[in-house]
Parts: sequence; structure tokens; C-alpha cells
Amino acid sequence: MLTLVSSAAVLCSCASDKQEQQKQTSGDAALLDRTSLPIKEPLRQTYKELDARNAKPPARFEVRAPKGAPNVVIVLIDDMGFGASSRFGGPVSMSNLERLAANGLTYNRFHTTALSSPTRVALLTGYNHHSNNAGSIMETATTFPGNNGIRPQSITPMAEVLRQNGYSTAAFGKYHETPPWEISISGSLDRWPTHSGFDKFYGFIGGETNQWSPLLYDGVAQVELPKDPKYHFTTDMTNQAISWVRFQQALTPERPFFIYFAPGATHAPHHAPKEYIDRYKGKFDMGWDKMREITLEREKKLGIVPQNTKLAPKPADIMDWDKLSAEEKKMFARQMETYAGFGEHVDHEVGRLVSAIEDLGETDNTLFVYIAGDNGASAEGQMNGMYNEMTYFNGVPETVQDMLKHHDEWGSPSTYPHYAAGWAVAMDAPFSWTKQVASDFGGTRNGMVIQWPAGIKAKGEIRSQFTHVIDITPTVYEACQIPAPRMVNGIQQDPIEGTSFLYTFSDATAKERHTVQYFEMFGNRGIYKDGWMARTIHRAAWNPKPSHPLAEDVWELYDSSEDFSLSTDVSAKNPDKLKELQALFMTEAEKYHVLPIDDRLMERTNAKLVGRPTVLGDRTSITLGEGMKGMGVDIFIDTRNTSYTITSTVEVSSTSNGVMVCQGGRFGGFSFYLKNGKPTFTYNYLGLQQSTIASGQVLKAGKHTIVYDFKYDGGGMGKGGDGTITVDGNRVAGGRIEKTQPGIFSVDDLADVGTDEGTWVANYGATAQFTGHLNRVTLDVHPAVLSAAEKAKDAEMHQAKKEAE
Repeated sequence: MLTLVSSAAVLCSCASDKQEQQKQTSGDAALLDRTSLPIKEPLRQTYKELDARNAKPPARFEVRAPKGAPNVVIVLIDDMGFGASSRFGGPVSMSNLERLAANGLTYNRFHTTALSSPTRVALLTGYNHHSNNAGSIMETATTFPGNNGIRPQSITPMAEVLRQNGYSTAAFGKYHETPPWEISISGSLDRWPTHSGFDKFYGFIGGETNQWSPLLYDGVAQVELPKDPKYHFTTDMTNQAISWVRFQQALTPERPFFIYFAPGATHAPHHAPKEYIDRYKGKFDMGWDKMREITLEREKKLGIVPQNTKLAPKPADIMDWDKLSAEEKKMFARQMETYAGFGEHVDHEVGRLVSAIEDLGETDNTLFVYIAGDNGASAEGQMNGMYNEMTYFNGVPETVQDMLKHHDEWGSPSTYPHYAAGWAVAMDAPFSWTKQVASDFGGTRNGMVIQWPAGIKAKGEIRSQFTHVIDITPTVYEACQIPAPRMVNGIQQDPIEGTSFLYTFSDATAKERHTVQYFEMFGNRGIYKDGWMARTIHRAAWNPKPSHPLAEDVWELYDSSEDFSLSTDVSAKNPDKLKELQALFMTEAEKYHVLPIDDRLMERTNAKLVGRPTVLGDRTSITLGEGMKGMGVDIFIDTRNTSYTITSTVEVSSTSNGVMVCQGGRFGGFSFYLKNGKPTFTYNYLGLQQSTIASGQVLKAGKHTIVYDFKYDGGGMGKGGDGTITVDGNRVAGGRIEKTQPGIFSVDDLADVGTDEGTWVANYGATAQFTGHLNRVTLDVHPAVLSAAEKAKDAEMHQAKKEAE
């Protein structure tokens, strides 16, 4: 009996294997097991036949997308608040967002995480940001789970899932999901876009870029920009996206595509063509207070918010417009004109992509998701805004009088600007707070529009179910008839955390299915459940530090089903509900790796302080060669706030010119170079002041060792020092650098050897390219060695400062 059973089992197993082989070689996409990736290929047949002409070949195995699976396009605008775009009642004309809304659905209760990297990883995976170990931006990663910047192996990006299910995939624009210590030739490349599911990537890896002169990658290779005086990155990335989708459809029209289109707009720096800025001249002279009122009325008229919606209180720190000086009003209005032009320009470029898909005849079966913001509007411009955003990262305040000098050129290549926090609050109307404040809908509620003619019959309707950025991926999976994988490369996958909202496509009144959601960013935290929102405001975005410990935060309670803008705290009337939600937050926070909460901001940018890796670690010397470029602060040696020496060995003619080594660009940095054959060093302090030390002697043709030595004054951060240039051991120049930048030079003007990519630190003449032979460049840093007495004094000062804080 046992033998009979075993034989039956074997026969069944053999039949099963044969059926599995038949279904996989048949090309029937509906029969593939898509829950385990990569999808298993069929067993290879064996043959006894000698001559191939006498044997029947097997069917070719190819993974194809499910029949009828739509193309998918996701557009993610950067740093745009709920009340900014015209579709959602704001002042920024976005006709293409409106056009898609008229042919599809508008979502007025869609939420993000309140910050860039966290929203992006959540969108592209379907898991909460802490589950992705992206509790904050990559540049502030720590060593704690939930914040270490490394996506777990148990989470696979949507692009990779779609790619392994027969899609062509491409990403254009901003990525900001790669840990900064991995942005070099040494990698790891595992968290670059083209190793995270995208066949094609064209864009920038970090959090922001100069739109006129960006640092770009095509795949993992740095791109040389065209010499076009009218160049603008948003136009460039759109051209690339259109070219790619046309090529893809020409070659494989049967294969669906996935495009992730994430412009750097409207994140600072606010760079827009002048003709777009000029369209808004005079349109913001009424100021941010009146703008909030106007926006709320338009939101009501459009049906974006309920008729009983009130403006939530304006934060006390934001100045009243009618109390500003004439100079302040002039400058601040210009800042907003520039931002609005930037927003309209990026919408225009999105429209070109929409039109290209229409021209290909693919609109009907393209699921087009247009998200107006990865978080609320940014108040990181502080109270006055900035001509050069790098001043913020170096603790250098800008005055209105300083900025007025650049009024007419605001938004042009000669500026790196941001607007005042008052405009951020206005662009988040009807809410109170902004980007970074995850506990207020001003930080997390963003407008979203979806068009899919083949799958959505409603036109111009509004959907008000609670939705969150982690819901995008499961919605796409359901639309594409692709399951979230249970196993990828032999690794069990975590259960997906988002909830598909495909059910809302056909039913405006359907009961919402995403009923609980935590929020947390830098200590700002809240919890949503069934319309109730409990929250605490721990720190405003314009404050570098919170005013009190986490344990002293005061919690509030709102009934968001009746109070759209969170204008009225009802905690006193509902103390039990508040306690219930506070306890729920802690449960969710533990579950999703939110705990322990780290409310530090600027401190977390210091890799050593928080234990985040850098490529060089504790090394004090590095030797580089020509062609090494694009090295960020986590890759290059750190010359800030210390003494250092640069030693270059070169072979030149008497007319050789160009950069030996540089870091930074037009808005801050240093460069060691030859100009008119003379060794020269320039320190560019925030684009405001240049200090140049230059030899009076032209180098003789031949081999030389050229050294720049900087002796730092010490006594704190950002101090000055004395610089000396020697050639073959002989002093040829010396001079004083009165002050240095304590923080970063640039986000995307990085360190280069043998050239100066992007904007230039100094005026090199015709070219930045080194025209001689650059053998090698060695940089040595000389950290100060403190005596016992100095160490004791330093510790005493540190303790006093800590107590004062």
C-alpha cells in the first residue's frame, strides 16, 4: 500500500513538473507564478537526437506582463504644498495638472511623509519610510534601524517587480534614495536607480541640483552637459524621457512601460526661465496673509475642501505682511514670483511628456499619476529667504538689503535662491505648518491627480478617501494584475504595508480602507485613525533645534472628518480618545522601527557624530589623479575647520592652465589651479567674497611639484588662516584667508581633479580643464593636536554650551 501511494505521488509530481514546463514554455503570461522573483524558467529539456534538424525545438521562454497590463507613469513634483497649484486652488498656473484632472480623478486627502527621501522610498516600494530605513533624508542617516539609509533585502522596489514581470522601466530627474557614502565609483551600486529596478536612469542622485548647471548621471556614468546658454535641467530630463519612451515603443510596442518622472522643481534653488517668472510680476504684492485667504476661497469654489473649512492658525513666528517694510515686501514678492514661474515651467514640461504619450497612441491604457509635491512647501528658506541657499547650511544669515542687490536676477544662473517661510505657509493653505512637520497636514497632505481612461470612467471627479504614499505601489500592482512578491532572490519579503485604493476609481463613496497611519519626522509626530488625528508639533522647519525634549511635547487632537484643516484642537473634550491614539502611536512606532526617535537636525549631517560611514573614514591623506570628479562630502577628504596641504606633481609648458583640484563652485568652494601659467589658489566664501593667492612667476616648462599649504587659525569653526604656495620647495606666494565655510560648499558642485565641473569656483579664463600633464594630487589634512590644558578647556566650553542650550 505504501509503495502504491509513493508511486502515485511520483507520477503526480512528474505530471506536475511537465505541466509546469508546458505552461511556462507556452508563453501564457497568466499562468506564471509571479509571487517568487525572478520568475522561474522552465526545466531545460534533454535530447537523444544527434541532428538538430530532426528534433523539435522548445518554445522560447520569455516573461511577459499580464494581458492588458497598463503603462504606468508617476510624476512627483518636489517641495510643492497643497495650496500651490491652480488645480488645488493655488496661484501657480498648472494647466496640465488641470487637464489630467478633467479627464480623471482628483484626490484631496492624499498624504506623504513630510520629507524627500522618505516619501520617495515609500512611494517606490509600498512600505513606510522607517521600514525602508529612511526615517529622514539619506544625508542624515544614523546607525539605528529605521534610519540607517540602507533599504532592507526584505523590501524590493516596485520598479524591480515590474521589470521582472515584463515591463520596460525608466526614471528621470531626482532620485535621493542612494546613501551619500555610496555615490562614487566604489559603490556599492546596489541602491543606485539602475540596480533598483530601472533599466534607464537620467538625472541627479542627491537632494537638489542647480537647474542651470546640474550634476547628472546616465545610469552610473557622470554626464557632460551641453554648451547651451539656454540649458535648463527640467527641459533636458523631459527630452530624455520623451526620447526613451518613443524608442522603447518603436522597438517593443507590445511591452508596457513604467516611467518615474521626478523633477528637481520646485525644490530650491528656484531656477526658472525669465519669461515664466515675468508672467507673475505684481501678482504677489498682496502678500502671504491675503494669499492664504484667496487660496482657501478658491479651494472651496473648486470643491477641493469642504465649505466649512477654516484657515488653520498661522504660526506665530511668521511675520504679518502689513507690518513689513517696503523693501521686505519688494524682495519677498519677487521670491514668490520666481517660485510660481518655476512651478508653471515644470508643469509645462510634464505636459510635453503627456503629449508624447498621446502621440504614441498610448494614453488610453496608461495609468498616469501626477503628485503635486513629495511633502509640504519648504520653510527651509527661513524668515527672509536666501540668495544662496548654502548660507543656511553654514549658519550665515542673509539680510534683505543683501538680497535686494540680486532682485532683478533672482532665479537666474547667478543666484541659488529660496523664498521666505511665510510663502511656504501660504502655499500649504489651509493648513498651519510646512515641510518637515509630519504631524500637520501642511507637511504631509499633497494634491494628486490620476488619469487612466481604460480603467477610470469618471471624469473630473474628486475622491476624498484617506490615502498615503505607501498606497501607490499596491494600487499599481492591482491595476497591472501583478502580486506583491513573497520571495525575491531567495529572500522572504515583508508583507506590503500600503493599501490599494483602486477601489476608489469606480466608487466615490466607497468606505476608506487605509484607516491607520503614523507620521514622524525629526520628532514631529502624529497618528491618524478613522478620521481622528492626534499630534504634537516638536519643531518648526525654520528652527535648527527643538525648544524642549521629546518627553515634554504637548499633544493635540483633531477630528479631521469635520475639521479639514486641523484648525480646532478638541483634546480637552476627548481626553480618552487622545490617550488611545497616543498609545496607538507608540505601538505603530515600535512595529515600524520609528523608535528611538532622533530629533537632531544639523548634528545628523555630521557623519562621525552619528556613526554614519564615509569613504575615507579617519584617513588624513588621499592621492588622486586626473579625471577623478564628482566626489561629494562623504567621498572626498574633509578640509573644513582644519589645516591642510595640497601637493600637485605636474608637467607643463609655459602656457599651461587649468584646475589641479577644486571643491565646490560659484556659490562657495576652493580651487588650486594655474592661470596664465601661474600657480593660484582661490577661496570662494559663499559666493560673497573671494580670496586669491597667486604667484607672480610663470612656471617654466617641465616637471614641478606645486604645494598649497593652509595653516588654520583654530579657535572654532569657520575661522581663517594663512595660505602659502611653493614651487619645487621655493615659496612663490602667500596670503590671508580671513574666513572659511564651516559647513558644506555645495550639494552638487563637488570635488574634481583636473577640471571644475558645474559652476566654477573662480574665473579660470577660457577653460577649467588642466592643459598640462597632471600626474597626481595629494591632499593631507592636519587635525589640531590639543594639549591636556586645551582639551580640558574645550570640554569645559562644550559643557557650558550644552547647559546653555
